[in-house]
Amino acid sequence: MYGFDYQRPASRDAAKAAATGADTRYLAGGQSLIQAMRLRLSQSERLVDLGGIADLKAIKVDASGVTIGAMATHASVAGNADVRRAIPALAELAGGIGDPMVRNMGTIGGSIANADPAACYPAGVLGLNATIHTDRRTIAADAFFTGLYETALQPGELITAVSFPTAQKAAYVKYKQPASRFALVGVFVAQTAGGVRVAVTGAKGHVFRATQIEEALARSFTADAAKAVKMPTTDVNADLHGSAEYRAAMISVMASRAVAAALAR
Repeated sequence: MYGFDYQRPASRDAAKAAATGADTRYLAGGQSLIQAMRLRLSQSERLVDLGGIADLKAIKVDASGVTIGAMATHASVAGNADVRRAIPALAELAGGIGDPMVRNMGTIGGSIANADPAACYPAGVLGLNATIHTDRRTIAADAFFTGLYETALQPGELITAVSFPTAQKAAYVKYKQPASRFALVGVFVAQTAGGVRVAVTGAKGHVFRATQIEEALARSFTADAAKAVKMPTTDVNADLHGSAEYRAAMISVMASRAVAAALAR
């Protein structure tokens, strides 16, 4: 690991003041960034640890939906009774991330800022049409994830919270890599006031909406309708865990299982 300056501010204003210089990075749970730095795959002159900012950990639930502070851990979301009542699929998604250590350290803000192509939270954010709040603006889910480990965030921009509207029915199902528990293919299906949304993680360079399955489910919100869709292999990942054809087929299978889970609630 290369040397770096470490700051742990106690407020948002102090964090913004400390985040000077092009090589400064915000540190959330550190589950990805610290490991990359240890392997010298990433280098920063300064880390600004957000763990001391209490108001970034808040979870609020009201009639319109759920707002989760950027530093709320996966475990805190999974265990929150209000979240489980308002959007049970979101709590279940958080509870299935990694192992207990990852869930107790990892945060929603860190996860979506990192934008790992196989992470679970991006599917929930896109599937539920969430809004990302930063210290500068709000960003719609459809505009947030832009590429492999790339987002719409500008240099120094700080995620403060993510707001999720409630859904009529929703569920997330993933076919996971057994060692890492990242999604080889994960699908979040949501039946919302604005229509059906189907978000897929693990299959391409970044999370995306499966519009073909959305259209099929808009006509008939059934597991059979989702499973009958043949997804194209364009830009679909292929590696030792599965070919592009296999992953494309699994998108429809996971979507079918997600619809069945949503209807069973």
